[in-house]
Amino acid sequence: MALDPEASKQNLSNPEAKEVEVIEPGPISQWLNTQGIENAPIGSDHIGIENIAVNPNFLLKAASALKSNGFNYLQCQGGYDEGAGLSLVCFYHLIEIRDFKDDFHPREIRMKVFLDRNEEMRVPSLYQIFKGSDWQERETYDMFGINFAGHPHPKRLLMPEDWKGWPLRKDYVQPDFYEMQDAY
Repeated sequence: MALDPEASKQNLSNPEAKEVEVIEPGPISQWLNTQGIENAPIGSDHIGIENIAVNPNFLLKAASALKSNGFNYLQCQGGYDEGAGLSLVCFYHLIEIRDFKDDFHPREIRMKVFLDRNEEMRVPSLYQIFKGSDWQERETYDMFGINFAGHPHPKRLLMPEDWKGWPLRKDYVQPDFYEMQDAY
């Protein structure tokens, strides 16, 4: 994945090119860049949470830097499939948790790792940084087949151990029949 924000600018020499909005880096993206952590802004969501794309090679470094800068709570980790021929995405929603006062509004950031479905889908586990990622990463593996390198319990969480495929991928074909083993 190209992490160059300039790559999102409109190609003026191509009349067929659609107009693309240039996304300016937010304050957290800018701070990460000053720390030497490559990332690309991908805009804010509907409630203003900054979203950035991070290369899998920089994920641990980015998560460690964010945690040391106050983002001490992994609210959510998950994945989604962008569709046929497109990326699988692994995302992390980090929040700053501290003493809440009347005027305190926690900072939030969402990191996304875009994975090519034709390549090895492996990202480093954040378990050593955020222990709460344990079951969340297992669920993402179970539903999408994204592997988490260094995870202490890399096995299915929801589906039977011998299940074939990844049920939440858009290219998943449901089996006609699956025989469950009797638990008695």
